[in-house]
Amino acid sequence: MKQIITRTIFASVATFAMAAIPVSGEKIAKGPALLQGPPVLVGELSFSQANALLPIPSPTPEKVVSRINVIVTAYSSTPEQTDSTPFITASGTYVRDGIVAANFLPIGTKIKLPDIYGDRIFVVEDRMHPRKQWMVDVWFASYKEAKEFGAKTTYIQVLEG
Repeated sequence: MKQIITRTIFASVATFAMAAIPVSGEKIAKGPALLQGPPVLVGELSFSQANALLPIPSPTPEKVVSRINVIVTAYSSTPEQTDSTPFITASGTYVRDGIVAANFLPIGTKIKLPDIYGDRIFVVEDRMHPRKQWMVDVWFASYKEAKEFGAKTTYIQVLEG
């Protein structure tokens, strides 16, 4: 009886399944042998033989260039909270996890919210109403999540680059 082995690769939003195809003379590992071996690097993602997506540590830690006290709020892609294009950011990209809106930082600025999210990095890709200064708005997938987040007084770390 033949045994078919598949590997799963996670990329961006889509998930692709690929069958392991032997190259002439190559033997296909079966059973526990498939789980052995070092992770395989593809671009900025790391894949192991065990179908686990592993983070790749940054070669150099992000350097903090400033610390700014702010009020952090949340928003979602509803017309009541945005303009007539609720799924498009001010920078022209689609909304997604990890983006924030801020008027006092340039588009593309990377920031951290250490008291709330630890070492997670966010990117400024959206803007808020002009009257909102010294505020950061974190994007959430649903109105309910944004409402539950509320408003918090904290600080951000602005990262180099």
